[in-house]
Amino acid sequence: MARIKGGLNAKKKHNRVLKLAKGYRGARSKQYRVAKQSVMRGLTESFSGRKQRKRQFRQLWIARINAAARMNGLSYSKLMYGLKLADVQVNRKMLSEMAINDPAGFTALVEIAKSKLA
Repeated sequence: MARIKGGLNAKKKHNRVLKLAKGYRGARSKQYRVAKQSVMRGLTESFSGRKQRKRQFRQLWIARINAAARMNGLSYSKLMYGLKLADVQVNRKMLSEMAINDPAGFTALVEIAKSKLA
């Protein structure tokens, strides 16, 4: 039986990795061995980065809501507790958008929360 050489498959594998490394600087985009390490690391970082992005956006929304709530004489935690008691189901993303683009509507929500807390 004839020996089958793996040249074609190796070339395909190398090209796949080098394609992922396109745009990397220096040897990271040219040499397979270096590119492979960079791509592996890049893929793990992108996975964790997708998780971190969600955390960072939530953090931003909370900071915006807190700032707007304090301008209306209430802390973030009391606002959220008051809205929960009032059975107002608005997520943090929409609350932060309201705080920026619709201050009157946000103030109305703060008043609802204040009335439920009192």
